[in-house]
Amino acid sequence: MSVVVINCGSTSLKAERIDPVSGERFASVHVERIGEEVPDHGAALAASLDRLLDGSVEVVGHRVVHGGDRFTAPVRIDPDVVRALEALVPLAPLHNPANIAGIRAALEALPDVPHVAVFDTAVHATLPRRAHTYALPFDRARAQGIRRYGFHGPSHAWVAERAAEWMQADVRDLRLITCHLGGGCSVTAWENGASVETSMGLTPLEGLVMASRSGDVDPGALIAFARAEGLDLDGLDHVLNHESGLQGLAGSRDLRDLEARAAEGDDAARLAIGVFAHRVRKYIGAYAAVLGGVDAIVMTGGIGENAVAMRQRIAQRFEYLGLALDPERNADARLSDASPVAELSTERSRTKLLAVKTDENRSIAMAALKIARGGADIAALPPIPVKVSARHVHLSPDHVEALFGPGYTLTPRAPLGQPGQFVCGERVTIVGPKSRIERVGIIGPPRGASQVEISRTDEFALGVDAPVRLSGDHRNTPGITIVGPKGEVVLTSGLICAWRHIHMTPADAEQYGVQHGDHVEVELDTDGRDLVFRDVMVRVKDSYALEMHIDTDEANAAELGRNATGMLVPTGANVRVTRRDTRHDRVDP
Repeated sequence: MSVVVINCGSTSLKAERIDPVSGERFASVHVERIGEEVPDHGAALAASLDRLLDGSVEVVGHRVVHGGDRFTAPVRIDPDVVRALEALVPLAPLHNPANIAGIRAALEALPDVPHVAVFDTAVHATLPRRAHTYALPFDRARAQGIRRYGFHGPSHAWVAERAAEWMQADVRDLRLITCHLGGGCSVTAWENGASVETSMGLTPLEGLVMASRSGDVDPGALIAFARAEGLDLDGLDHVLNHESGLQGLAGSRDLRDLEARAAEGDDAARLAIGVFAHRVRKYIGAYAAVLGGVDAIVMTGGIGENAVAMRQRIAQRFEYLGLALDPERNADARLSDASPVAELSTERSRTKLLAVKTDENRSIAMAALKIARGGADIAALPPIPVKVSARHVHLSPDHVEALFGPGYTLTPRAPLGQPGQFVCGERVTIVGPKSRIERVGIIGPPRGASQVEISRTDEFALGVDAPVRLSGDHRNTPGITIVGPKGEVVLTSGLICAWRHIHMTPADAEQYGVQHGDHVEVELDTDGRDLVFRDVMVRVKDSYALEMHIDTDEANAAELGRNATGMLVPTGANVRVTRRDTRHDRVDP
């Protein structure tokens, strides 16, 4: 069993045939100067087919840089998909045309093999609105698709999973910062197994200093520079993408060359190295603040995996995070397929610093294989009941007594869809810094730890910032005061906005072709307000009943009525799924 992975640049073609399960490599091809020595991508691929196809090929996976809002998961390629990719070219004019050329050439050469597009941007579809929104005129920017998308998704996801495996933890239980440092550079913050911040934006130009890309620059500086140089937009685009970064600062895009020159006293090379390291360190510090702490910082890419001196520069001054670099481990680290993770921090470091070997091709191959092997036939599946989960409180037994009196027992008023759960007759008041909300419902029976679930609208009313969490996940969550008729309870944690999710039994999950921990998309068919909800978590347990839960804000956006239902969004004939590591089974109580 093998998968061909194709990655087309504007003047290059890289392809590899690999076994995505074992990681074994069977053949690889790298063609440069397409348009000069080779006429086009089709000719480059045709000249490589004998080497790539010396064996059975089950699927072809294509790296596509930009999927926009349309493609938030891998997708089987058909004519409609190709047309949609062409419509996205304005968002990635340097990358997507080459990706499409490779797809067309491969479809012509291998018409009988399934082809799957895997997107750099898809991993970052989980970015919250506050992270992906630019402070531009909102309606006009949205009409042009201008927002932050992020890139290097397969690499970031691969090394996050490998780091979690090395730490013997579920990636959803870790706060990680992954740094892909190579010719292109980006940083991603991971929480609950999802990307919640990333340094690249609408294009791969934003963020860190790179080989020839500028990274962050004051827009006013760009205007001043363009005026002074007499540059039009195309000229400025070329400067920022091809004449800036390390190349612009010191005349070379190769860090090894700059380090050699710096050792000889070259001030321009020293400056370029200092600026590069400073920018990475600044982003790590910012993302540690976004996450409220960090369990591990991961270095990958050509620089992250190999540049000992640069890793040491970046890792300086992170003692406040509980991280201390071990210089000997850093110098001795050698990554390979057999040993893809190396710890660079000391044994006693609370925050780990790791170097992890990335494998974008294998990540793409695994994603493509899952799509090609198919899933459930969406047309034949029943719709999923959708229920609105209004603001409510779960109480522990001791907090029931603190609020309602010693020996008090909650009064069941009405059963809920999930077996054994019920709405209680009692009500409480929740009090935030700004205001209070009275007559908040209680869901029984009591559970081990108290929890308050509110909507974004409630957040602003109360003056609090409640993170999106699965029920029962109280890590790094704020508290709130709950007031009852006999007393009050001050929670130090447990205030959340609930992650939209679907409860399923194992039989339901098998029928829909999903697993516990998968992230899926669900389309709601309502009167004039049809919506697709992304990043819906699948929760699987024997005692569950099939229901999707959303909060009041989400229901209002869809004008959801009684007996509402949703359908899993298909990709070709398959459920659109983002699969996470689910070795540790944390489910709603």
